[in-house]
Amino acid sequence: MMVKYLKAKLHGLTVTSKNLRYTGSIKLDPAFIERAGIAPYEAVLVVNTANGERFETYVIEGRRGSREVGLQGGTARLGEVGDELIVMSFVYCDPKEFRTPVTCMYRDNRLWRVVRTNGTQRAERRMKGRGK
Repeated sequence: MMVKYLKAKLHGLTVTSKNLRYTGSIKLDPAFIERAGIAPYEAVLVVNTANGERFETYVIEGRRGSREVGLQGGTARLGEVGDELIVMSFVYCDPKEFRTPVTCMYRDNRLWRVVRTNGTQRAERRMKGRGK
């Protein structure tokens, strides 16, 4: 049986730019998506923790080393510079193969830690003490 699971999660990204005049997506520093295991143009679910918005879009690569998190096109209306985001991708797999990396970030978009989870672990317990 195949079940839909969280494949990758970037937790605590901070929006650094908005560009309404684009066809739509979220622009991320390639280091972020590589660390999380998300591919360019992969569909993602984005949660804006500042305003509660949830939206689906796709990832495009920004400039490496820029720490950029840019809301593009229509998604630019769903957040503001400084808002904190969670970016997630999903996969269908056998429950026995399930293992998710959660990539946690500081507020300035520096990597804090990567937590590997499976069905018996909870990443939320590991988030305690996250730097500001």
